[in-house]
Parts: sequence; structure tokens; C-alpha cells
Amino acid sequence: MEDMDLKMLERRVDELIQRLNAINNENQSLRESQAALIAERARLIEKTEMARTRVEGMISRLKAMEHDQ
Repeated sequence: MEDMDLKMLERRVDELIQRLNAINNENQSLRESQAALIAERARLIEKTEMARTRVEGMISRLKAMEHDQ
């Protein structure tokens, strides 16, 4: 009976180790995804700022053209 309990405990420990490894892999994957999303967000913010600056420049030129007429 004790041998059976020991084997069952060993099997349970193996299952827990497998789950831990799976969780660690998933955690690493999520960290990589988060880093990629943060980088993408930074690029999009930069592009938005560039577009805003260009639009503001166009508006300024249009206003200057209005005053010249």
C-alpha cells in the first residue's frame, strides 16, 4: 500500500512539474507579446505625432495663404 501511495505522489509531483513548465512557457510568451505591443504602441504614438505636426503645418500654410489674398 505504501508503494502505491509513493507512486501516486510521484505521479502527482510529475504532473505539477509539467504544469509549472507550461505556465512558465506561457508567462514568457505573454511577456514577449507585451514587449512587442509596447514597442508597437510607441511607434504608433510617434507616427501620430508626426502626422499631427504635418497637419498643423498645412493648416498654418493655408492660413498664411488666406492672409496673403
